[in-house]
Amino acid sequence: MTNILTLNGSPKTEGSVSRDLVERFVDKWRAQNTASVVARDVGTTPPPHLDEATIGAFYTPEDARSDDQQARIAFSDELVGELEAANVIVIGAPMHNFGLPSGLKAWIDHVARVGRTFKYTENGPEGLLTGKKVYVLTARGGNYSESSPAHAMDHQAPYLRTVLGFLGLDDVTFIHAQGVAGGEDGIRAAEVEVDRAVATALRRLAA
Repeated sequence: MTNILTLNGSPKTEGSVSRDLVERFVDKWRAQNTASVVARDVGTTPPPHLDEATIGAFYTPEDARSDDQQARIAFSDELVGELEAANVIVIGAPMHNFGLPSGLKAWIDHVARVGRTFKYTENGPEGLLTGKKVYVLTARGGNYSESSPAHAMDHQAPYLRTVLGFLGLDDVTFIHAQGVAGGEDGIRAAEVEVDRAVATALRRLAA
């Protein structure tokens, strides 16, 4: 059975294009194959921003952590555990001010953990969350595609590709709903891509 982790980054519960795309992905998958789905909503229930004490706990060896330090990172441990258990990760990411919603960025800060999701080696940093497939489903008010004059302002996809790769999540497919503020053409195109991505993944599973 496939273990799917969904992450919704939108603070909107109604009319969210990225949420609709995540739901469509899961529904299409479940219509054709079994899956266990863990849903994490970092848009409406964002993780707390990191403070000095929590960061200090991250960098304290496990056997040296105090009870207070262990309590401070318990939530982060839970988030990391969800990532470690997942085979497929589906991220719904609306573009906010050319980048990520703050809740999704806070989630990243909790799961980017030295010794848990990456480590330093003689050859540089090494991601530890390998062998997983990631789908990033974005919604953008404008058109930030490679052919658009606004492409250089897209700090969302490059950042996500970099930080996910740093954690070992280097098999990433981006599906963008472009220009949603100007109509539904971009949404319809993204829906077609989602359907195609699910069909391709399930064919590979069956092979």
